[in-house]
Amino acid sequence: MFFTKKPAAMPAKGEALPGRGQPIPTAPTHFVNGVDLTAPTPEGFEEIIFGMGCFWGVERIFWQTEGVWATQAGYAGGETPNPTYEETCTGQTGHTEVVRVVYDPAKVTAADLMKLFWEGHDPTQGMRQGNDVGSQYRSAIFTTTEEQEKIAAATRDTYQKALNAAGRGQITTEIDRLDKFYHAEDYHQQYLAKNPNGYCGIGGTGVSCPMPTGVSA
Repeated sequence: MFFTKKPAAMPAKGEALPGRGQPIPTAPTHFVNGVDLTAPTPEGFEEIIFGMGCFWGVERIFWQTEGVWATQAGYAGGETPNPTYEETCTGQTGHTEVVRVVYDPAKVTAADLMKLFWEGHDPTQGMRQGNDVGSQYRSAIFTTTEEQEKIAAATRDTYQKALNAAGRGQITTEIDRLDKFYHAEDYHQQYLAKNPNGYCGIGGTGVSCPMPTGVSA
């Protein structure tokens, strides 16, 4: 979210920063709804991880969504264990800025969340999102269930058709099963609730995402 030149490529295998063995300090509770962020996912709830550019604006999209129990800013998709924000900004951890979304599938479905994801940013920009340039801003979905993985792929394909019809480019979104989520520092958590006039940087394509056959949002 700072407009400086950053690496727009992933570090070579085995060349990421070493990181550390222990998690970095973070906020224990959600600033907006008071949820204990150290608690395990409630029984029957699910979690999914979204990367859509600067995680400040992304997190607000999802904490405002009915059925979402908790959100948390963090890092995923790279090699460095327990990275700091400063390390991630170098482009040498391999991580992208993400938001962990814990939700009640009886109130909001994975498809609902995917629609917000696709329409909430531009997934065709590769290693950037708007003015934010670098591998840490790449578009990504990290799933935790097989059903989420299927819905992510299906909605990607239908959204690509809609983007093609609108004359837009090819989707570059990384879709993978979550390996590890690392939480970000305290000051990043629910940043725009603490700083209402803070930088957001999130903007969609203006193209709506139709749901695939058999998937409803």
